[in-house]
Amino acid sequence: MNDVLFPNIAQPLELRHRTLRNRINFGAHTANMSEGGLPGDRHLGYYLERARGGAAMIVVEPVPVHATGVLTRGNFRHGDDSIIEPFRRITDAIHAEGATIVHQLYHVGQHGDFDNSYRESWSPSGLPSYHDSDGSHAMSEREIAEIIDGFVDAAVRAKACGFDGVEIFAAYNAIVDQFWLPWSNRRDDRWGGSFENRMRFSSEILGGIRRAVGDDFIIGLATSVDPTVDVAMQTDELCEIAAWHDERDLMDYVTCGTGSYFNFGILMPTFQFADKLGVDAAEALRGAVTHARVQAESHVRTPENADYVVGSGQADMVSIVRGQIADPHLVNKALDGRPDDVRGCISCNQMCWGRRSRDYWISCLVNPSAGREFEWGGDTFEAAEQAKTVLVVGGGPAGLETARVAAERGHDVTLVEAGPELGGAFRLAGLQPRRSQITELIEWYGRQLSQLGVEVLVNRPVDGDEAATFGTDEVVVATGSQPAGTGFQRFLPAADRMPGADRPDVCPIEDVMSHNVRPGQRVVIVDDVGDWRGTGTAWFLADRGHDVTIVSSWPMIGYWIQRTAGDWELRARLRQLGVDWITEAVVTDWSAAGARVRSYLDGSEQLLAADTLVLATTNVPETMVAHELAASGVDVSLVGDALAARLAVHAIYDGRVAGMAI
Repeated sequence: MNDVLFPNIAQPLELRHRTLRNRINFGAHTANMSEGGLPGDRHLGYYLERARGGAAMIVVEPVPVHATGVLTRGNFRHGDDSIIEPFRRITDAIHAEGATIVHQLYHVGQHGDFDNSYRESWSPSGLPSYHDSDGSHAMSEREIAEIIDGFVDAAVRAKACGFDGVEIFAAYNAIVDQFWLPWSNRRDDRWGGSFENRMRFSSEILGGIRRAVGDDFIIGLATSVDPTVDVAMQTDELCEIAAWHDERDLMDYVTCGTGSYFNFGILMPTFQFADKLGVDAAEALRGAVTHARVQAESHVRTPENADYVVGSGQADMVSIVRGQIADPHLVNKALDGRPDDVRGCISCNQMCWGRRSRDYWISCLVNPSAGREFEWGGDTFEAAEQAKTVLVVGGGPAGLETARVAAERGHDVTLVEAGPELGGAFRLAGLQPRRSQITELIEWYGRQLSQLGVEVLVNRPVDGDEAATFGTDEVVVATGSQPAGTGFQRFLPAADRMPGADRPDVCPIEDVMSHNVRPGQRVVIVDDVGDWRGTGTAWFLADRGHDVTIVSSWPMIGYWIQRTAGDWELRARLRQLGVDWITEAVVTDWSAAGARVRSYLDGSEQLLAADTLVLATTNVPETMVAHELAASGVDVSLVGDALAARLAVHAIYDGRVAGMAI
């Protein structure tokens, strides 16, 4: 262990009856992987890989404590001892790796989900949900006692499952912090009104758990602050609440995130936000409590950040969740003095929250093994039975991952890239505002390929004949895609080509981001894809003083970014920059006069005067090399956009599968 590079996170920490082996934890998040309400092989592989990777404490995703608290398809069974044996497999495996394991318990109060629970949502005062359009049921005294008993019973069951403790969910405006806040607790009985009355619900839960489970059991408290909404939890309020509980020795640690049901954007911050978003609140909490340990979370992201937070006294420990989804071995790599080998999270949320928001099990754009550890043997690779020579044509994300994985398995790999740099179109995405984490990932690939001995040839375009001369055992074609250039829009399916699309004042987003064109002052962007390709380019241009209007067939700008919880912040930023937009509309034609825009709601048309039309439309695969090789009798594998024009997540997944198959 390298105690010099990151001396602060390398230190152990006493937590109740356990000693954490370092200061980086894998905090609670809904992996949504259960089958029939039971944890199975997918869960086991997922958590075990992070324990093997060095996480000190793993907090397993929450179990609802009551039927009215069921929130997702993958929630564990509540009030049911059938979870004990399956969880024993997981807790025993995690302990064998030297990690501590805790189970989060929750009830989200007024923000439940009828589609999964088939029950009304229970809350302190019957306020409406911010999860959907439903109202909630104001609990009676008997029902309050029922929920308290549910928390206590779940903690007893967690102990039987082999967990070292539980973490009570009092974050993001769930049922516990709904009782804490005057806005959501409007009761006039002993559960509401005064500060002490509003603390009664949580103190009954925490005290009841301690009496039921005994001393050798960790009790944590998960909290959050949301400074963007007046009625949400503020830092000074939370400090007062935490101090009150700490004085009564009701919890062993408190962890603090950011955001709430009022503002999901800062709950799982995308790259639009600064690092260490929740650290200031954690530091304030550390000054408010005497006995409890304090954990910082929310966009801590890297070992460097974590070491600074602990070393500066802002928190006792940190939770890095998405960073350890992206690289389950983050902790060990950092403590071994190899932080440059950590595959960094790019804070995109596309496959973690992006899948969870649609009620699937989670995965990761940069790490497709996430959620598939039990099928793929974790995030490491077995040597191939026979070493082969491999040619990878194309250095975008699909080619990079193919080359990396094939080399990890012992193959002799050559990668040829036509351009001067690795990354392909993915590198252009990294040039959009605040997306430098993408270029950092590409640099990581470059380092890995160098360490693995991959021969990388840039500025080396090849045709099929030249590719065949390499004489390798395997050829993988990852040549990406090209802009269609037609202006085709999904909501004008009969128009294969937009009139005017071939004019010189029309260009694809790729030409803008690569500086191959200099757009005029007034720019119209046709956003047919509804994601960062169009909106990120709009941000890029607006930052440089252009007058930008987005025309999109989707009902809102950033329609497909909704799944990542990054869309509102994006729209707010674009509006601040003066970007305008027209939704549920198409550009029917382009001329020197500008773009003719038709609403497909009422058929009305308007002319937008502009100098340049930028196309954010679906690309077409670049398959020339593949066809030439096939014509000469060479078997090839197509990956990434060369197979079908999609996103980086598909390219990296294709590359992983191709590399493992050789």
